[in-house]
Amino acid sequence: MVRKDACLSATTPSDVFGSAMPILVTLGFIMLLALVFGPSLWVKHVFHKYGVERPDLPGTGGELARHLLDEAKLTDVKVEITDKGDHYDPDARAVRLLPEHHDGRSVAAVAVAAHEVSHAVQHAYGEPAFKRRHELVRQLVWVERLAVGVLLLSPVMFAVVRAPGVFVLEIAAAFALMAIGVVVHLVTLPVEFDASFAKALPVLEQRGYLSPQDMPAARSVLKAATFTYVAAALATLLNILRWFRL
Repeated sequence: MVRKDACLSATTPSDVFGSAMPILVTLGFIMLLALVFGPSLWVKHVFHKYGVERPDLPGTGGELARHLLDEAKLTDVKVEITDKGDHYDPDARAVRLLPEHHDGRSVAAVAVAAHEVSHAVQHAYGEPAFKRRHELVRQLVWVERLAVGVLLLSPVMFAVVRAPGVFVLEIAAAFALMAIGVVVHLVTLPVEFDASFAKALPVLEQRGYLSPQDMPAARSVLKAATFTYVAAALATLLNILRWFRL
């Protein structure tokens, strides 16, 4: 007869860990997907939820943007429609809104318009944080191009030099350059918080552009507008993972 304690001792910690490994890997993968896609899905959900047309609102997002810019004596700043996401372009001095926000009468349209106009105000006032953000984003374009170039040239360099160490260093340098994009997007958060909650929200609340009943929805939209850059940072991280897979 085999003793019970002998059977128990036959199961080693490594066996337990090995059997749990697939579960841990699956959970880790699910958490990674939630981390990468969660903020982006939440932002889209908020914009969709509060993007319902409201005929009772006095104007569209584009009209409100024009009104706020004129009030701030920024008559040279244009209001334009774009298909590349709501944003303020400091070089072109233009507030650009998606069609649903430019032509829509909704809480989302009003809040997003006020948020983007706030960036134009930051620019006009020469706020240091906005200037730093603008310079970082401008440099980021070249950094991303350099990173892609290094990655594409890595196999060629490996074929010529035949040195695995050099190849590994090139890959590491490319990933480090791409990771700078994540840092830049995170650095923009204080600028976004200022635009949403120090400028846009008080304007909407104190000047009565939205009713008190609509202000909680406006806060949610402004929060989503702020965390759009978090979603962008995580999308950059996903791009890094894709390059790593390649």
